[in-house]
Amino acid sequence: MHTAFHFAFHVRDLDQSRAFYTDILGCTEGRSTATWVDFDFFGHQLSLHLGESFPVTQTGQVDEIAVPMPHFGVAMPMGNWKRLSERLIDYDVKFLLAPTIRFKGMPGEQATMFFFDPSGNPIEIKGFTDMGTVYSTE
Repeated sequence: MHTAFHFAFHVRDLDQSRAFYTDILGCTEGRSTATWVDFDFFGHQLSLHLGESFPVTQTGQVDEIAVPMPHFGVAMPMGNWKRLSERLIDYDVKFLLAPTIRFKGMPGEQATMFFFDPSGNPIEIKGFTDMGTVYSTE
């Protein structure tokens, strides 16, 4: 059974967020009101509400790289990840961590990239050659 993850968070400007999530990330807009908007975020539901974004610190240590905490994102097949990374580069998105491969040759090898939405919410997109290895330990 496939289920969709739901995540609701604050953004400062709905129009700016709509442009980012639809035009740049390629998400489909769902329901909305004057104070919030839903998106299909690669098969998962994001609800963006007007307000102040959550505080972020560079305190996550992954593969000797400081990453923003908290953050959200999605794990996707490598072909989709490559197409999205090229799209983000074409749109001149500024990366905190440019598209790269980490844990090379180890269990859980993955492509990753970190960037921020217009409200400063950190997003990580991961790519896997084999989605069955997302949780691999050996």
